[in-house]
Amino acid sequence: MTAKLKDSPRIWVDPDDAPEITNDWIAGAELRAGGKVVRRGRPPGSTKTPTTVRLDNEVLEAFRATGPRWQSRLNAALADWLKTHSPDELPV
Repeated sequence: MTAKLKDSPRIWVDPDDAPEITNDWIAGAELRAGGKVVRRGRPPGSTKTPTTVRLDNEVLEAFRATGPRWQSRLNAALADWLKTHSPDELPV
């Protein structure tokens, strides 16, 4: 059936009302493949740097067991330790 139903609402969006696309807007966007988030945008001015680090299994398991945002808690624990210690004092 190709006839338009009487009760169908007519929705029109003015293309001039669209927000301006800037580099900051793109940097904060989520990249999706289908319905899955591939890359989540970082807030502008973020002072955190993505990195790769090797941790002992028991350290990793202990922080993961605390649930979501375990990486933020690990960062906070390290930052707190640095208030009273120096990395130079650790034997490697």
